[in-house]
Amino acid sequence: MGNEEAILVAFTLSDGLYGVEVEQVREITAMRDVSPVPNSPDYVLGVTNLRGQVTTVTDLKKRLGSMSSEEPNKNSRIIIVESEEALVGMAVDSVREVMRMPRDKIDSVPDVVSDFDVEAKYTRGIGKLKNGELIVLLDMVKILAEE
Repeated sequence: MGNEEAILVAFTLSDGLYGVEVEQVREITAMRDVSPVPNSPDYVLGVTNLRGQVTTVTDLKKRLGSMSSEEPNKNSRIIIVESEEALVGMAVDSVREVMRMPRDKIDSVPDVVSDFDVEAKYTRGIGKLKNGELIVLLDMVKILAEE
């Protein structure tokens, strides 16, 4: 297969479509109860028990800093990502699909955007779907590195 194709987990945050390369995802789970942690950053929803392992759950919209959060609903999911130290859950509005995207359909982020936008520094690229929709590819490792 080589490196010509990216396999992405596509998910929604507010009105945007985002993706993360499947190698960065350990699993996807339904939204669950989380226990708040005192004095944690505002983007940390709390911790939950994931098969016997305490897992921090963050609100990815708040983490990216550019979107308002609403209450989780039946479509909300937690994307579990493995960092060097631990598992971290990223709460998203919904997971749309696992998709393949040719790497030549993924553009780098324009410099003018990344200079001003918190979200852009966590962005790996912007993909163009057949229907003209754009998908913003996030780098979960970079997001976790700053936690």
